[in-house]
Amino acid sequence: MRAAKLSHADLMTLEDYARNRAEFRARIMAHKRDRQVRLGDNATLYFEDRLTMQYQIQEMLRIERIFEPEAIEEELDAYNPLIPDGSNWKATFMVEFPDEIERREQLKRLRGIEESVWVRVDGFDRVFPVANEDLERTDDEKTAAVHFMRFELGAAMVAAIKRGAALTAGIEHEVYWAECPVPDNVRDSLAEDLVA
Repeated sequence: MRAAKLSHADLMTLEDYARNRAEFRARIMAHKRDRQVRLGDNATLYFEDRLTMQYQIQEMLRIERIFEPEAIEEELDAYNPLIPDGSNWKATFMVEFPDEIERREQLKRLRGIEESVWVRVDGFDRVFPVANEDLERTDDEKTAAVHFMRFELGAAMVAAIKRGAALTAGIEHEVYWAECPVPDNVRDSLAEDLVA
């Protein structure tokens, strides 16, 4: 069974969101802490789910003052594809260099990094992502600082994660290498995205 996509009925009106934003935001920030994996000093995977996408949509509606049904539907159409489907994880991958000049230079060196990110369920081969299904984010000169990824898992991997198998994530790029065990709290949160 797939995770349900968001609909108009799942969203608060602008007025309701204004009243509930502080509490909702605190809940989301706590939830997001259990859904990120730092890969070395300059890269992070932020795993998305229905709740993180609800927050993203609510924030976009608030910032843009969107209340027309057609415009709300456009936001739903943009963000619903980032909700996991039960057999995969979906993540926002960010290359993070605080200094703008250094970031520009590093993004030139890191072309193709989005294809070098991986996750590995203990006992199985690494899984590399399907990256940027919506549009290409790397050109002949540089990569982007933000990429969207989908990690497809086989049924045996899903079952292993559901049983508590260890999870590792990493990057194997010619100029950037990282590998780290995924903390149990993050693995447990990610297991909830999967349907055995």
